[in-house]
Amino acid sequence: MLHKAHIVVLLIVLSGFKPINSIELNKSSQYHQETLSGKVIAITDGDTFKLLTKDSVTHKIRLASIDCPERKQPFSTKAKGFASEAIFGKEVRVKTQGKDRYGRYIGWVYYDEGKILNEELLKNGLAWHYRKYSKDQNLQKMEDTAREQKLGLWADKTPIPPWEWRY
Repeated sequence: MLHKAHIVVLLIVLSGFKPINSIELNKSSQYHQETLSGKVIAITDGDTFKLLTKDSVTHKIRLASIDCPERKQPFSTKAKGFASEAIFGKEVRVKTQGKDRYGRYIGWVYYDEGKILNEELLKNGLAWHYRKYSKDQNLQKMEDTAREQKLGLWADKTPIPPWEWRY
C-alpha cells in the first residue's frame, strides 16, 4: 500500500519537476535568493563593500555582473571613490544571487531611490561588464558606450581587465 508521502513524491516526479542545483543558482543573474537591506559601513574596493543589517549582522557584498579595477591597478582608486560617494553611510537594498567561493553575497545594489550601483559604475567607465558570469546585453551596451566616450578607465589606451591583472 502506498503512503501519502510516496504519493506526493510520485506526483512530483510525474509532473516533471526538476530540482535546481546550487551552481545554477549562483550563475543565474535572474534569480534572487533574498533581499538584504541595511547601512553601508565600509567600502573595500569598487565592487565590494560591507553592509550592516538591522539585526546587527555585517555582510560582505560583491557586485554582480561587473568587475572593477583591482587595488594598485589604474582607476581602482576612482572606482572605490565612486562607490564610496554613491553608497557609503547610506541605506541600500541588495538583491542577492547567492554567494561566491569567499562567502560574499553576490548582488545588485539599489540606492538613492532607483539607482543601481552595478550599472552606474559601468556607465561611468569604472568597471568592466563581467561577461564570464553575465550575458546581459544592456550591461554590455553600457560598457560599450563608456568605452566609445572614453570615460574613466577607457581613457587609457590599453586598459587591462582585472581578471588578467590578478594573474
